[in-house]
Amino acid sequence: MPHIAFLHRIRQLFGGSSPHVDVLAEALADGRLKQPAQPMTDQELARAIREFQNAPPSEATLKRLRERLDSINKAGC
Repeated sequence: MPHIAFLHRIRQLFGGSSPHVDVLAEALADGRLKQPAQPMTDQELARAIREFQNAPPSEATLKRLRERLDSINKAGC
């Protein structure tokens, strides 16, 4: 799924745009964040994004989200 479709899925789960979603969009567009290689359930994705939203958007919170998505990729292999 292209990153735009992945971002659309995130926006659907969380009711549109927000500063957090804007950070995700930028990070996906410039390659700092990659969507999981393995499909995620809505529940897994929602949990990861909720954890990301618990703190102000920053490089540190983006890094934690990236690690979370990477761990899902590794678990799916």
